[in-house]
Amino acid sequence: MPQKRGIPFLLCGGLAAFGLAVQSAHADDGADTARQLQELREQNKQLQEQLQRQQTLIESLSRKVSDIQQSDAHRSMELDKLENQIKQGETPLKPSGGFNLGKINISGEGGVAFFKSGSSGIAPNNEFRIDEAKLFVDAQIWGDVYFFTEINLASRESEDLQLNIGELYLDWENISKLWGQDHALNLRFGRMDIPFGEEYIYRDAIDNPLISHSLTDFWGWDEGLELYGKMNRFSYALAVQNGGVPDTRDFDSDKAVTARIGFDPKQWLHLSVSGMHTGDLDAEGDFLSAEWFGGGFFRSIGSSDTTKFHADAIEGDISIRLPRVLLSAFGGYVRYGDNDPSRNNTRDIYYYCVEGIYDLTRKLYTGARFSHILAPNGYPVSGNGDMGEYFFNPSAMAENLWRLSLGFGYRWNRNLVTKLEYTFERGKELNGANRNEEDLFAIEAAFKF
Repeated sequence: MPQKRGIPFLLCGGLAAFGLAVQSAHADDGADTARQLQELREQNKQLQEQLQRQQTLIESLSRKVSDIQQSDAHRSMELDKLENQIKQGETPLKPSGGFNLGKINISGEGGVAFFKSGSSGIAPNNEFRIDEAKLFVDAQIWGDVYFFTEINLASRESEDLQLNIGELYLDWENISKLWGQDHALNLRFGRMDIPFGEEYIYRDAIDNPLISHSLTDFWGWDEGLELYGKMNRFSYALAVQNGGVPDTRDFDSDKAVTARIGFDPKQWLHLSVSGMHTGDLDAEGDFLSAEWFGGGFFRSIGSSDTTKFHADAIEGDISIRLPRVLLSAFGGYVRYGDNDPSRNNTRDIYYYCVEGIYDLTRKLYTGARFSHILAPNGYPVSGNGDMGEYFFNPSAMAENLWRLSLGFGYRWNRNLVTKLEYTFERGKELNGANRNEEDLFAIEAAFKF
């Protein structure tokens, strides 16, 4: 009996212990669940903070990528614009560099040189020279309208260091985008390079592979209006300008008109044809043409009764760019005329030039250029000779003049080039006199910033 009574008690005790164990297990499970929930909350909070940091980082990277893309796009547009302007025969705005003052960019270039010429040449006394010194200022005015000016501190053609303005104009780029055609029409208004031929594009010391220029050396600034553009493989430039040397006056209402059409049938081949009419120039007021020619200008060769003179010219250019080799050539014809009542002064002038540049290494190159002017009835051409003797002298008339330039150059980097050259120049005057004292030896360091 005592044992039978003890069994219920044991059963009750076991049930109680089991209940306590179950309750304890439930309590432990609840504690674990709460802990796990708390850990999940912490992990979720950390993940949210991490996602927020990642989102912030992504936004920052996106902005940087956007800035880089915009910068690359801007540089690409600048390079495209530079290439287009070169193919169009335009003098391109100097690439951005130098110093930026907000929207204003200031850059410069120049050359320092040593010249030694024959007794009738430009440097008979073995001269050290500041061959060229220029500052460029360009700024965005509004949208695609830009301001550009070239400030000349020194030039080979000037005997003294002096401050003067070269180009100065407003440039409204890509007007044609208004009707959905990129770069088909651009406008310049002010004082611009005369867009005849293509040598003037590479005339600055840092751009010219040699030190000398061709014998014809067409270049000049003039006030006026210019339209230029590019359509597929064709490019063009059309300028209407005053025509004479004076910077602030025009002494005849007849304007100079210059046009050039370029064509690029292949990536390595460029062709162009140019035409120019200087307009009627006043023999007293204008005195000289704005266009430089043969180391001088076009000037009247008529008697004192001559009041008007002009020159018309046409030229064809070709350039071939191959690996390590650049070949170029041009040739043309000039017809001079005036209204001299006492005699006929009409002159036919023929000229041509061939040039080759070969890269011996990545930095060292050699080059040669031969140019020739033929004026059967004579015309003032000073070349490398003294202008007082061969240009302003009324009795000096060149009948035949040629120039051969041979040189080497070393490109230290894109901003510094050193060059060495010897130029042979020979010719004959209409009166039979020989010109053989104008050879030129030159050394130059050309730079830009």
